[in-house]
Amino acid sequence: MFESCNDPLRMFRELQTFGDLEVHAAGHEVLDFETFNPEECLLEWQLTLSAEVDREQVSEVFAWVEDECKLTIEPILGESTAAVSTAPEVAKPTVDAVVEDAPVEVAKPPAAKAKAKAKAKSASGNKDGGSIRVNIDKVDALINLVGELVITQSMLSRYETDFDESMLDGLREGLSQLSRNTREMQESVMAIRLLPISSAFNRFPRLVRDTSSKLGKKIELRLVGEHTELDKTVLEKIGDPLVHLVRNSLDHGFESPEERKAAGKPEAGVLELNARHEGGNIVIEVIDDGAGINHERVLEKARTSGIIAPDAELTPSQINDLIFAAGFSTATEVSDLSGRGVGMDVVRRNIGDLGGEVFVQSEPGVGSTFTIRLPLTLAILDGQLVRVGSEAYIVPLVSIVETVQVGSEDVNAVVGRTEMFKQRDEYLPIIRLHEIFSIGCDSTAIGDGLLVVAEANGQRVGVFVDDLLEQQQVVIKSLEANYRQIPGISGATILGDGTVALILDLPGLIKLYYDQNRNLDHDATRGRAVWAASA
Repeated sequence: MFESCNDPLRMFRELQTFGDLEVHAAGHEVLDFETFNPEECLLEWQLTLSAEVDREQVSEVFAWVEDECKLTIEPILGESTAAVSTAPEVAKPTVDAVVEDAPVEVAKPPAAKAKAKAKAKSASGNKDGGSIRVNIDKVDALINLVGELVITQSMLSRYETDFDESMLDGLREGLSQLSRNTREMQESVMAIRLLPISSAFNRFPRLVRDTSSKLGKKIELRLVGEHTELDKTVLEKIGDPLVHLVRNSLDHGFESPEERKAAGKPEAGVLELNARHEGGNIVIEVIDDGAGINHERVLEKARTSGIIAPDAELTPSQINDLIFAAGFSTATEVSDLSGRGVGMDVVRRNIGDLGGEVFVQSEPGVGSTFTIRLPLTLAILDGQLVRVGSEAYIVPLVSIVETVQVGSEDVNAVVGRTEMFKQRDEYLPIIRLHEIFSIGCDSTAIGDGLLVVAEANGQRVGVFVDDLLEQQQVVIKSLEANYRQIPGISGATILGDGTVALILDLPGLIKLYYDQNRNLDHDATRGRAVWAASA
């Protein structure tokens, strides 16, 4: 939970708003401090909440950590069962929640144990071992490609013996055909994992109907591009961020029917979910014709919360991006829909974990558009190979804006040592990979290398490298599954010559850079450091 930036205390404070909360913490046996990892949470909490509260309200508090801990929520009786049976109107039901981030056994009634065991078995069975329905046409296409591959292999096997220069043209033709067959097979295999996004969209008609009715608003839902396909893994993980964006739009975006009528709008607002392909990515948009983002209100809230400096002057796009700051909320009161300050920052982080990005465009009085851009698959990546000293790294091609070569006269030092260069009308920080990862490089002079201008989470930076190599598709191998999570690195791949190249995680790299340069007072939500430096 700590490694994913979830703080249990924030959830406990939220539970306290419902009623009386008792918290009991339990730890492991005596720790071995030689091997202890302080980033791991080895605690278990038993929470007893005495309140008249629905189970859904309690579940909502733990919505973002259900997959990162063992969570059990059960209604339990009070101390006097006679009081409950004789005077149910005065007895307060309690909710008992066990949040467990380590495999610690908790004493439970037999029925609760059986229920928890069945739930765990169901969850483990659905996590990775679930089945997938594949169109027979995709299977037939794959079988045909296997046949083509066998024919090509037979063609090339002729050159294993008695090879001479007269066969060179035929060998080249065979290798070209092998490359073509391999590429087509790769596309066919990846197509098998693609599922229509309609399975994620299907939950929203009821959600919009129930939520809009609860808020007293009239909302019409439109679904566009339901048959757009994306990877099964991406589809499973995009559901929760989409739910939060839709609920955020319903609660904050749309006006009441009376306010819409007074503004000359139809009483019923329109919420549109739109999915489409753009190049090698899928773009999902949440569009509403509501009131838009109130820039003055957002700016005032950000200043009073200390997210930005009191005298900071921001552009409209920078103000819109403030809603993704951790703990930010413009709600005047806490409800089961908003006001807790937990959500939009988690949405951006979860989408970033999928290799995507989210940004917002809004016009006051007209509406807002939240755009999510995701890779079609998490297995293969289009990347740019760069070299730093003797090491090779992969920069995701979708994050690269351009590559420039600058001279030392174009670079300015901020607060003594932090380097910035001006690109058109924006000051961009320079991230030197050899300093971040403590490796050798050919030269430290800025004019001897190249700057790869990359963008992540709405912020641009210049990554200083020694040289650019080729562009290529790479197969992503997880470092976290085989080793552990590395800040600034999202995975690894094996190159054609057998060497290993690490894949850069641009959002993590930017955060790592500002953690090492705290004099910029960066808050990891966006380019606060750039505004302070340019000012």
